[in-house]
Amino acid sequence: MDIYHIWCDLKPGVSDTEFVDAAQTYLNHLKAQDRLASFRITRRKLGLGAAGLREFHLMLEFTDLAQLDSAFNEVASRADPVESFHHAVNSKVSSVSFALYRDFPDPGRRRGEEKF
Repeated sequence: MDIYHIWCDLKPGVSDTEFVDAAQTYLNHLKAQDRLASFRITRRKLGLGAAGLREFHLMLEFTDLAQLDSAFNEVASRADPVESFHHAVNSKVSSVSFALYRDFPDPGRRRGEEKF
C-alpha cells in the first residue's frame, strides 16, 4: 500500500463536523470509483502531537502508484462532481502538509540486497 498523508488545520469559523462530512463525501466518491482503497480521518487528542503537525490527519491508502495517479488525474480534471467535493474540503483547511509513505518492506523489495 502507498499511504498519502495529509495534515491540516481548519480555517477560523469552520466546524469540525462540517469538515469531516465534506472530507468523507469527497473520499467516498474516490473510493466508489476504485481510485482509492481506503482512508482514515483522525484528529489530534489531548493536544499531543509532534511539533509542526496539524490538528487533523487524513491517511489515504492506495493499492499502488497507478491507483494514486488515477485519483490525482480525476481530481485534476476539475470536472464535477469531484471538483465540487474537492473544493468543499479544500476551502475549509489551512496550513496543509503532505507526505507519501509505503508499507515496508513492500512486494518490490528484494531481501538481502541492501541499498544505501
